[in-house]
Amino acid sequence: MPDMWNDLLACLDLKPVVGIDTIALEGGNQTLPYHRVFGGQVLGQLMVAAQLAFPDKAVKSLHTAFPREGRSDTPIRYHVHTLHEGRSFATASIVAHQGEQVIASAVASLHVPEEGTQRQSLPEVGPLLGPEHRVEMSLLPWEARAADDLDSTEVAAPDYTLWMRTPPVEPELGAALTAYATDLTLIGTALRAESGISHTGNGTDFLSAVTTHTLWFHRPVRSDVWQVLRQHSPILAGGRIFGRGDVLTEDGLLVASYAQEAMFRHRS
Repeated sequence: MPDMWNDLLACLDLKPVVGIDTIALEGGNQTLPYHRVFGGQVLGQLMVAAQLAFPDKAVKSLHTAFPREGRSDTPIRYHVHTLHEGRSFATASIVAHQGEQVIASAVASLHVPEEGTQRQSLPEVGPLLGPEHRVEMSLLPWEARAADDLDSTEVAAPDYTLWMRTPPVEPELGAALTAYATDLTLIGTALRAESGISHTGNGTDFLSAVTTHTLWFHRPVRSDVWQVLRQHSPILAGGRIFGRGDVLTEDGLLVASYAQEAMFRHRS
């Protein structure tokens, strides 16, 4: 197994595809102990693709659908189609292909940040959790801390707060790395309210898979300083889980928000 942090950075280093009329970029996949592509990797690559297509603007939102899972043994090609490009705003559709199959499609909106009135209305961020709250997550190759245990099968409120900080990295990758992390724990957050199961039971106690994921970026994002991912799942119904979250800085600035829907089926 390669070093997971550098492996992820290599995946975010998308390369242009020669001989394609539209903007096309290709990226490799993480080396993981299973054959599927992690959706967070795709979200990070979509962010990079959008930013490369419009280097003078910043991604303000990314709305992604996952029609089928990706295979880890096949590179992913991202086709970027400009829908609108003006002085301040731009919009593009991005389709992720493996061969003839589409594994993700997204609409990315970008904006040149402007000066103006600022306001936010959110509960304060508490103090940074100490190192005794450090948690290890198999898909998170950087430091993370949490007061609650997502592996527990005891019933609790469907809320979860995760502190995290990546190693030093170029600022332009901050949003992509944050997007990667937002795909990791929303299903587990929702399942905290269910008796006798946790996110570790996927494939045995139940089946789940992310179907849609949306991100909004409100301010510039740095992933290599402490961030707080504060999450809540208000509903599980109709065979679907829904969850949402905010990303805040250590001093309480809201920098991003996200929401996710996932399929959920109990196994008989």
